[in-house]
Amino acid sequence: MKHIICIVLLFSITSCYQIERNCTDFQTGTFYSEITIDGILYKSHFVRTNNLQIERYNNNIDSSQVRWINDCEVVFKTINPKNMAEQKDIHLKILVTTDSTYTFEYSYVGEKTKQKGIATKLK
Repeated sequence: MKHIICIVLLFSITSCYQIERNCTDFQTGTFYSEITIDGILYKSHFVRTNNLQIERYNNNIDSSQVRWINDCEVVFKTINPKNMAEQKDIHLKILVTTDSTYTFEYSYVGEKTKQKGIATKLK
């Protein structure tokens, strides 16, 4: 009987907790993001409109077309790719939001390896 009570209590506590995802708040605006890949921190600033994202990182500027799949998932297509890697579309999924940040995961479309990062909305 003790085990049943513990299981019911555990289930009731975890079932009430929902991860906040107000993704529409982050579909447009000015952002700063950080991603760590193989121990190296990558920082970027970007501006996103309904159909365009312009990103600055390491003295480079990239522009991508934006296509929202649903409120929390988007696909980016580089406008003028300079190499084969830039020709691949990127799928990004917002996992968690706060009032000013979102945690995301992304990968090249069709690939299983995913990276995670955090973006902060500046405006």
